[in-house]
Amino acid sequence: MTRYCGDIGFAQMIEMPPGVWQEKTTARKYYGEIIRNSRRLQNSDKLNDEITIDNRISIIADPFATENFHKIRYATYMDVKWKVTNVEVQYPRLILTLGEVYNG
Repeated sequence: MTRYCGDIGFAQMIEMPPGVWQEKTTARKYYGEIIRNSRRLQNSDKLNDEITIDNRISIIADPFATENFHKIRYATYMDVKWKVTNVEVQYPRLILTLGEVYNG
């Protein structure tokens, strides 16, 4: 298996001016393994199809990641932020499924 080292982005809702809430992502570095490395061809109604991968990354989760797995928005892979489409909890690991490029 290929080793993984990269940033995982967690989203938090913060109140900017009174009454206006905004999503802010903070990145934390995690280590693990790439357990599936594949791409998926997905047709869309757009002029150009989106680049989509179907990789699965298994990271070693610290207590913060275990408690906030539902806030994970992206993972960096090959210097690109990819949207996390699924998170599976298998303590002490989290299995992340990546999808299209993250534009947040």
